[in-house]
Amino acid sequence: MNFIINREELLKPLQLVCGVVERRQTLPILSHVLLKLSTDQLSLTATDLEVEMVAHIPQSSTESGELTLPARKFLDICRALPENTDISVAIADDKATIKAGRSRFTLATLPAGDFPGTDDIQDAVEFSLGQLDLKYLIDQTSFAMAHQDVRYYLNGLMLELSDARLRGVATDGHRLAMCDVDAELSMPEVKQSIVPRKGILEMAKLLDDSASPAKVSLSNNHIKVELPVFTFTSKLIDGKFPDYNRVLPEKGDKNLIANNNGLRQALTRASILSNEKYRGVRLQMENNLLRVLANNPEQEEAEEELEVNYQGTALEIGFNVTYLLDAISAITTEDVSILMSDPNSSCLIQAADNDDCRYVVMPMRL
Repeated sequence: MNFIINREELLKPLQLVCGVVERRQTLPILSHVLLKLSTDQLSLTATDLEVEMVAHIPQSSTESGELTLPARKFLDICRALPENTDISVAIADDKATIKAGRSRFTLATLPAGDFPGTDDIQDAVEFSLGQLDLKYLIDQTSFAMAHQDVRYYLNGLMLELSDARLRGVATDGHRLAMCDVDAELSMPEVKQSIVPRKGILEMAKLLDDSASPAKVSLSNNHIKVELPVFTFTSKLIDGKFPDYNRVLPEKGDKNLIANNNGLRQALTRASILSNEKYRGVRLQMENNLLRVLANNPEQEEAEEELEVNYQGTALEIGFNVTYLLDAISAITTEDVSILMSDPNSSCLIQAADNDDCRYVVMPMRL
């Protein structure tokens, strides 16, 4: 099996595929990337047994076959070669020889037959939506996913399918992010699936800002996303996501509307002098005025004043400033709305003119 490919055609797909490969492996074969050559394409596959990614590169060849190469070493070699170099790959006696210009590398291979495959997805719900919409859904919610939480069902993004709508929900127990996009779905009943954190982060790297379709297949155990160049498959988290509707504040009677950019900058400046561990800031609201206050154990203080639209009674409430900034930064409209009821209840943050994406942040005592 021999083939020649231009470095620029190979490098980006190889980088994205190798993102799945863990540095520490239980099985040696999992540190390798599988290359499959057919008459019309070269495919690259990597997996950690939970997430699998395949890149399809158009390639005309008179040969076919498959081999595995150490993923990180192969990627480092391709990265280090000069731009627009033609890379030649040949295999003989369990060794792969890679040539480019006057450079020559010999890599050990493992049997391609040992490379683990993904089970076929059975009884899946299938639908299509634009890559832009799927990327938007992930970008608006994934920051709120938990990371290595003992409540394993929080370490991912919950996708909820219902008629004509795909909803994404993520929470780490202190905040919640929820976003809806339109999708060509006809569901007899609501279906929920939890995609693990690593799967979501790797999937997001594949999506672009185009309307080209992403074909999604969702079964009880797997999600598969087919794109023009990539095929992504991930196992789902086996668990029940908490009832997020119970934490959505419904009785907030104090609504603050502020300029998104102005509020974000005020919070960013105040956060400089917040406690590095707890990241707390206090919001003081009175008629059309917001004060953002922060201090730290060194007795340093920050105070920001901002003109806002607020008509309720005076209120003071504390929040983790990072959680506020994450939510406000995800909102793309000019004005942002913050709905509150009292200092001990969570707030609801959303765009001032629509509720497609909603964010809940728990208060903290300062």
